[in-house]
Amino acid sequence: MASLLTILKDDIRRKARWCYQSDGPRSIVKALCTDGTAAMVLYRLMQWSHRRGLWPLAMVFNKLNAVVCNCIIGRGADFGPGFVLIHSTGVVINGAVTGGSGIYLEHQVTIGAERLQSPTLGSNIFIGAGAKIIGSVHIGDEARIGANAVVLNDVPPNHTAVGIPARVAPRRGAAPTDSLRIAA
Repeated sequence: MASLLTILKDDIRRKARWCYQSDGPRSIVKALCTDGTAAMVLYRLMQWSHRRGLWPLAMVFNKLNAVVCNCIIGRGADFGPGFVLIHSTGVVINGAVTGGSGIYLEHQVTIGAERLQSPTLGSNIFIGAGAKIIGSVHIGDEARIGANAVVLNDVPPNHTAVGIPARVAPRRGAAPTDSLRIAA
């Protein structure tokens, strides 16, 4: 398992590349000063504390994130390296949500449970501003969720979900999935 410092460095480098197309020293400093970075750091500190059974400390980081950054991420939420909050305001993530590496979230995103069932996210996923992912759904690797989409069903790898409720279509340049039928 990677150390806290290694994971934080990866998160911040990915944010710098996303925001400034570079992970050089100047871009890293700018990324450290942008909206969302403090929430990313507080999330990682909370996750580290939670994994070590330091419940009071995990709760302090959780509450600091909510009050200072307006970002609510449940103490059990688990994301791999490269968790990037492009903007953190209004983000709400249930504590049972799991995700792979390279998860990029815009502001006002909700990833929540329905009837005690929470979403699971693959790797290298972008979730647009205001999107909602609710219930026992799986978001496949390399998927994109459009702004304000309401995702209630699985999104296969290399697909994009848009609309309310979300409709799924293959991403441009991605090979189509034979088993997926898209309603016209």
